[in-house]
Formats: sequence, structure tokens, C-alpha cells
Amino acid sequence: MTHYQIERTHGCRVSDAWTYRGLKTAVIENETLRVVVLIDKGADIYQFVHKPTDTDFLWRSPWGVRSPSVRLPTTGSGEGVWLDVYEGGWQTVVPGGGFPTQYKGADMGLHAEVNTVPWDAAITEDTEEEVSMRFWVRAARTPFHFEKRLTLRAGSPVLEIEAAVTNEGEEPVHCVWGEHIALGAPFLSEDCVIDLPGGRVINEEEEGWHPNNKLKAGFEGLWPMSQLKDGTPRDLSKIPPKSFRSYDMSYVTDMPEGWYAVTNKKTGVGFGFRYPKDVFKFLWYWHSFGGGFGYPWYGRTYNVGLEPFSSYGNGGLDGAVKNGTAMLLQPGETVEASQRAVAFTGAAGVSGIAPDGTVTRR
Repeated sequence: MTHYQIERTHGCRVSDAWTYRGLKTAVIENETLRVVVLIDKGADIYQFVHKPTDTDFLWRSPWGVRSPSVRLPTTGSGEGVWLDVYEGGWQTVVPGGGFPTQYKGADMGLHAEVNTVPWDAAITEDTEEEVSMRFWVRAARTPFHFEKRLTLRAGSPVLEIEAAVTNEGEEPVHCVWGEHIALGAPFLSEDCVIDLPGGRVINEEEEGWHPNNKLKAGFEGLWPMSQLKDGTPRDLSKIPPKSFRSYDMSYVTDMPEGWYAVTNKKTGVGFGFRYPKDVFKFLWYWHSFGGGFGYPWYGRTYNVGLEPFSSYGNGGLDGAVKNGTAMLLQPGETVEASQRAVAFTGAAGVSGIAPDGTVTRR
């Protein structure tokens, strides 16, 4: 328990002396942003709020926050164990993204393995001008150490993220690293547009992997154009209404720069993310536009996932190894990534996001 943190009511503020639904929680904020981190559940970013417009960009699952520590799973399913406590929001995914697989004799569940466990955390800077927290974890089934540092500066709409994954093993080990960011209503609506710097779109290759797939399996084309199953063009930059009832997966690669932005043209409010494309070579695009029928969504969900990943495909760590896109970290090797998440206003769209998070509006 923390007893003597500074309790400012202005400027930058940070505290890890909070508990939400039994989970140790941190609140990091300044005049513009409030960021809430569930330390005891993967150090997930649970809220990313633009204060002046009262906009929380992150999607919330129908069941919201549940503590893994007080739940006895009724199945050993590698999907169900993760989904039972998936609150939406933003997860760090290491060392495998996608569906359950096995790797070097270890069972790897959905989006294994660090976002259903408690992390360690420490406040590293606490002034009116700047606040910063460090979060870190060691995986149990693989030899990876992961850490991230979140920083806010006075008046800035940019969350600065410095992150690193290290192989502490004594042999080379494969890894998939992703930032699983899901945006939702009421920010998300058919008034929203997605901007990217360009790239190549690849639809999920498996035919009929979900009853409400609408995109042509395996289609490849230049952003933003894709195709529906019947060959009708589909502009992926435009968010459809929930009545569209689609559930699909696409990937964007060969992007000239690593950034994306989602702008609500009706309100002018938007969310942007900047990341190193040499680490995150694929942008996963999860289309969940009211079409997630059956377990676990039952038609209730309307959200989009725009998730920078090191690797391609929803086939887990083993799948990424087989298709040649998994990272291979040598003993003691560290991979680092500097990221910026930004809230902005007064835009009809975005033509660029600089490495420091500065947004160029259209």
C-alpha cells in the first residue's frame, strides 16, 4: 500500500494507490488526457480519455473488467480463459498473437501470455511538468521479460511509450509482439474515417472462418480498397454502421511509415498512434461491426481493432514461425519500440503523425 504519494489537483498527476474491481490500478493524467492502467491485469490500458471532449476512445467488452485472480475457469480452452477476462481496451500481446498454438512444448493460449497476469509497476517521475510509470513482467512459459514506460508531459495530448522485450533464455526463442488496441462507440461510428500512410491490404486467407465474414478471403490490394465476397469494392477506410453486421480480419503491410489515425468527422475528435514499422511490420485490422454472432459476442459488439504487430496472421506463435514472420531473439537480445498515442480535435482526417506524436490534420 502506498501512503505518501503527492496528491496534486493540477498539472501532471500519477498514482498507483487505486484498486478497481479488485485489481491494482494506476491513473496517469494531465490537463488533456487521463490514462487508466490495470496493473494486475496485464498492465492493460483500460481508459484513454480526452478530457476536454469527455471522449474515451477505447472499446469496452459486454462484460467489462473481471479479475482473473477470483475466477475459476469452467473450461481449459485457450480461447475461453483469455476471453472470460477480456475487458476490451488495449493489451500488450507477447510472445504470441492470435489463436492458441504450441511452441517448444508449451501450450500458448489466445494472445499469450502476459495480459492475464499481474505486472510489477513503479512511479519513476512525479512532477507538475511530467509524470512517468514503468511496468514490467516476466513470462512463465517463455523466457521473455517485457517492460514499458508511460509518460505524460504538461498540457500534451500525447502518451509517450517506451517499450522493450528481452530474451532472458540461453537459446534463440521466437516471439510475436503486438499492441492490441480496440476503439469503440460512442466515439466510433459511421462518421469515422481511418487514415494510413498507404500500404498493401491482405484479407484473412481462410474461407468462411466466421459466419458473418463479408470480405473475399485472401484478397490483396492497395490501401484502402478491398473486396467483398461477390467482388464488390469495399473501402476499408470508412467505418460502416452496426447494421452492416460484418466480422472480418485484414492485415496491412508494406506501409511507408508506421502510423494510423481514426477521426470522427462529425465531432472532429480523433485518436492516432505512431509506432516503428521496422518492429511492427503488420497492422492487424479487426472488423467487428455488429457481425460477431455466436460465442462470445452474440451480435452485441461494434468496434474496430487497429493493432500494430511484428508478425502476420492469426495463427498464434507457431503460425508466425511457420510463415516466417515471427521475430527470433538471440540469448540476451532486446527489441525496443518507441510509440506515441495521441488525441486530437479539429480534424476531418489526418495526413501524418510525426515520431513525437504531432498530428498533421486534413
